[in-house]
Amino acid sequence: MKKILFSINTFLVAALFISSCTKKLDILPEGSPTTTNFWKTATDAQKGVNAMYEQFDGEEFYGRGFMWYINASDDMVTGRSNAKAESVKNFDLATSGVSYLTDQWKMRYVVIKRANDVIRNLPNIEMDESTRSRLIGEAYFLRALMYFQLTYNYANDKAGVPIVTEADFENSSAIPRAASASENYAMIESDFKTASALLPYFDTYSPDYYGHTHKDAALAYLSKVYLYEKKYAEAEAYADSVINSGKHALLTNFADVFTVENNWSTEYIWSAYSTAAGTGGWGSILPGVMLENKGWGLYNGWGYYTPTKELYDAYESGDARREATILKPGDTFEFFGSTMTYSSVNSTSGYQFRKYMDPFRHSDPVSTYISPNGDHPTTALNPPLLRYAEIILIKAEAMLMQGKNADEYINMIRNRAGLPSVTNADMAELKKQRRSEFAGEWADRHRDLVRWGDAQAAYAQPLHGYDGSVIWPARTFNPDVNNVWPVPQTEIESSGGVIKQNAGW
Repeated sequence: MKKILFSINTFLVAALFISSCTKKLDILPEGSPTTTNFWKTATDAQKGVNAMYEQFDGEEFYGRGFMWYINASDDMVTGRSNAKAESVKNFDLATSGVSYLTDQWKMRYVVIKRANDVIRNLPNIEMDESTRSRLIGEAYFLRALMYFQLTYNYANDKAGVPIVTEADFENSSAIPRAASASENYAMIESDFKTASALLPYFDTYSPDYYGHTHKDAALAYLSKVYLYEKKYAEAEAYADSVINSGKHALLTNFADVFTVENNWSTEYIWSAYSTAAGTGGWGSILPGVMLENKGWGLYNGWGYYTPTKELYDAYESGDARREATILKPGDTFEFFGSTMTYSSVNSTSGYQFRKYMDPFRHSDPVSTYISPNGDHPTTALNPPLLRYAEIILIKAEAMLMQGKNADEYINMIRNRAGLPSVTNADMAELKKQRRSEFAGEWADRHRDLVRWGDAQAAYAQPLHGYDGSVIWPARTFNPDVNNVWPVPQTEIESSGGVIKQNAGW
């Protein structure tokens, strides 16, 4: 059985140990090593590396909390009445104290701290050199990824996020924010490059190591980092490093991307590793969060993040992605082994995202495909965080921004969706394809609108439900303030004011 075990002591949540052969992940206490008896052996090294992933099981990490940021977009609404979520979507000043978001910053710095422990301690352990390199590579990758997520959510040219490295292990004082996001991005680039040099390709891993970082993901994220920085030549070059590796390909059928059977397909690059096994499952709860509230009496869906009519209408006629992405009233689908006709008594919009429904289609899914704990509704489906289709569109966007023709890459995405090829595609076409391809995913429609400069105009329009009624009023988005989210107020207070709030929040 595969198990992840972790240990906690004053200085270190130390251990997650993976042993053999199923997709079950159990989190079990394993004692309390001290700083004097840990970081001594190769087993300690693996446990310390596994500990970096422990936060990924948090409800707010890749489940509900992080998606509130993406929920700000025009693609979705909160789904059911929730005053705290409404504050976030409306960019209210109260956002800095919303409980769903207060742990986003903290959880990622926990991962960074554990990555720093690995980077600092593993060089001193006697162990196989290739294994050491891989494990240190995992730490550099996760540190870079956490800083990337922190930076694009909280940092801009006015202030970055605090930079904490392995050299700060004895520093117990609060560290002030970097001068700007540029300082953070310089470190992120460096860490991803180091990770890509140390990590092997995913296809060298045995199944019992799936879910760990790998070279493909590091190269892919470098491409996305450069895109966000508007360094388009570099974004294109790193997209090419993934494309030209020959290790990835689009699946023929778009809907197949979102099936348990294809968790590790050629389209996989990096996902929120999840399982239904154990008493409460492990990993991302997003599929259960998006499921109809109370799951038509069969499972405890939460009913959040429902699509808007604006999203539904954005798809071209004949685009196979629309029906694979969205359930509308009257659509049929499989649920707990039966064919059902979609309707909702509580969805704000009248729609539901369909992308993550595969685990719920089976006749007896509990404990095999969905968690037995509806209050922690993980599934056996790994929600994609970055998949190959995004690398194709990063390549296309980077080319367009350099004045190049990107038809070959845009048409790869269009053709897979059942749409005809276009010629001389422009940024409007690129934007449409990103929206249609990644709706409801972590690719982050909100962040796209912000970085393109489109958020203010988009959010000045009301949002509509299936019946055409307004379900969310127009919002005021100030690009000089709302281009970043507020630092959680708890972090400002716990730092004694050393960490400052973003201007305007």
